[in-house]
Amino acid sequence: MTKNSSIYNCSNCDAQYTKWTGRCLECGKWGTLVEGQKPAKSKTDTTNTYAPIEMTDLKNIDKTKFARIKTNIEELDRVLGGGLVPGSLILLGGEPGIGKSTLALQLAAILPHSLYISGEESVEQIKLRAERLKISAPTLKLGNATAIENIIETIKQNKECKLVIVDSIQTVQATEIEGESGNINQVRACTTKLLDLAKTSGKIIILIGQVTKEGGVAGPKTLEHLVDAVLYLEGDKYHLFRILRTTKNRFGATDEIGVFSMESHGLEEVKNPSGVFLAGRGDAVPGSTVTCLMEGSRPVLVEIQALVTKTNFGYPQRRASGFDLNRLQVLVGVLSKRAGLPLESYDIFLNVVGGLQAEEPAADLAVILALASAIKNKTISKDIASFGEVGLGGEIRPVSQTEKRLNEIKKMGFKFAITPSSTNMPKISELKIAPVKNVKEVVEQILK
Repeated sequence: MTKNSSIYNCSNCDAQYTKWTGRCLECGKWGTLVEGQKPAKSKTDTTNTYAPIEMTDLKNIDKTKFARIKTNIEELDRVLGGGLVPGSLILLGGEPGIGKSTLALQLAAILPHSLYISGEESVEQIKLRAERLKISAPTLKLGNATAIENIIETIKQNKECKLVIVDSIQTVQATEIEGESGNINQVRACTTKLLDLAKTSGKIIILIGQVTKEGGVAGPKTLEHLVDAVLYLEGDKYHLFRILRTTKNRFGATDEIGVFSMESHGLEEVKNPSGVFLAGRGDAVPGSTVTCLMEGSRPVLVEIQALVTKTNFGYPQRRASGFDLNRLQVLVGVLSKRAGLPLESYDIFLNVVGGLQAEEPAADLAVILALASAIKNKTISKDIASFGEVGLGGEIRPVSQTEKRLNEIKKMGFKFAITPSSTNMPKISELKIAPVKNVKEVVEQILK
């Protein structure tokens, strides 16, 4: 290899360098640069002429050819934006054992003449899983292959097929690309070939991808840029619930979630997440309260639990599950400064029950209530739910979609709602609203 004929690609962000460095300057990862061959520059040929591409007026495009296909799995359709779009390439990621293959097999069994091609399991193993899930699909075809050329030819021959599952993209390889399956060049090349096939044939192709220890899909970041939608199936494989969310969707919103429960017969839809997340609530105890989060267009009630104990060390611990730890540190500081609660010498543990991530600021007020309740050892009534954003000055700020949150609180049988003070607060029958202005008022009035 000559002096200037090699190039180094970052396996995490796909940045390129002319010489090796221990750390990628773009993403900051160490040891991710892999040496490859620099593509040869072709000489410019000025003698050839190229025909312009054929353009189409927007008003003349027939959108009925690309009407969404309903999957009859409402939670999946919600996340996708209304159903599967013909000609789309979708990446489904998640940790091993979380239920990706289960969901894909259930989907393939619903749409007729689907193809399920696996590079990880034999057709006999897939058959055993289908029997365990009690799936009976006479038109579903199973195959085992790792060569992308064979997979593409098989898809082309099955003209009646609308849906193809490839499990997983890390096991597929192209013969003209050097390296083993799963490396950067193989994953990129195979995904590009499948993308071209999806666009030209109109078939829906779903790629299953494993995730890394950091939580991203294994392979270069360009893999996510190539596909039309990126879905993640989240949750703890030792617990019941699974959350399906999208981080990219060219055909819909990216803030919707689908909630499933893992049963013996596969993933089952949870159509009332609020009821499920609150089903295990016991007697009222200090440090426990309920808030309402917006997941896309859907309001979801979740329980916030806080435990405050005297620290045995010189530096108090802060732990959070389902809530941002940095945000918890800020709220602890606000509560100590603006409400005068001595939290600086206490260990604090916060938990969002059910495995949901409370990422929006509307959960701030419930966290403040839970912390104040825990340190004062006073219970909050089980008939109370709250939501609101907390500022650094201790003020309680309004949040979006207040009416939807209040209607969900009433629907789930709560009698009181603690909300930010607002002049245009909607009135909900049979639901008493207690507006608060700051955290000091919350501590003095709600927990008196």
